[in-house]
Amino acid sequence: MVAVRSLGVFCGSSLGDARHQAVVRQLAGILAERQIEVVYGGGNVGLMGILAGECLRNGGEVIGVIPVGLFTREVAHRGLTRLHEVGSMHERKRLMYDLSDAFVALPGGLGTLEELAEVVTWTQLGLHGKPMVLLNTDGFWDPLLAQLDRMVDEGFLKAANRELVQACSAPELVLPSLEAAEVTAVAKWITPDER
Repeated sequence: MVAVRSLGVFCGSSLGDARHQAVVRQLAGILAERQIEVVYGGGNVGLMGILAGECLRNGGEVIGVIPVGLFTREVAHRGLTRLHEVGSMHERKRLMYDLSDAFVALPGGLGTLEELAEVVTWTQLGLHGKPMVLLNTDGFWDPLLAQLDRMVDEGFLKAANRELVQACSAPELVLPSLEAAEVTAVAKWITPDER
């Protein structure tokens, strides 16, 4: 069982369509109501901006993590509970990991795909035991889930590691899915000082 007090959210810096926007608003309301701190990429555009704005509007806390060079491109959100400026995308993901108890991936593009893949890979390697779920509204993630199944069928992914990527179909199922997860870390982060 996982106690989720802070949730890392990966989602698009583009808006997508109205269905995805409505789902993000619904999830933000749920997280604010449950007093789950949101950790996200720090932007004020696209689904990222909707997530942060809705959560704050509903009294929630939102922590943004953004690389300094993306301030002009992503337009950092200035009304957050806290905004961390970091030096690189890698530092962004690492700090988001450190600040989050679990993760959810909402619809998004290549950045969202890369973030969720890295977090799951860290789990597979035993670097952490934090669960991740895909919010698969309207089957957005179905092609990815099918590809993961094909990787298992063709011997590129162990079935146990395939189970690390779970999906749920509605915002109200995100927290129950994460809280029920059983993920165990078998290693720990090694800092440069420990080498």
